[in-house]
Amino acid sequence: MSRSIKKGPYVDEKLLKKIKKLGIDTKAVIKTWARACTITPEMVGFTFGVHNGKEHIPVRVAEDMVGHKLGEFSSTTKFVRHGGKMQKEQEQKAKTKEVEKAKQAK
Repeated sequence: MSRSIKKGPYVDEKLLKKIKKLGIDTKAVIKTWARACTITPEMVGFTFGVHNGKEHIPVRVAEDMVGHKLGEFSSTTKFVRHGGKMQKEQEQKAKTKEVEKAKQAK
């Protein structure tokens, strides 16, 4: 759900100050906890360390990202795998195929 046109997009003021202070050609990572901040054209080319709840994930902002939120590019959950008997069988088959390929390569 987007903000009203009257209010405009949410952009963190501290983040804008950091961008203006650094300059365009800086390769430093700008750490931020503002996941709800909307990406503006001034942010293109910078690398932001977006906090995911545990660590800062580096996000390099490109032109395609303008209008999206910073939090969209820093996932907060980590997919491990689906469980169950079928998944274990598939993994075992894949592992045996890899072992066979390695033996044939030697």
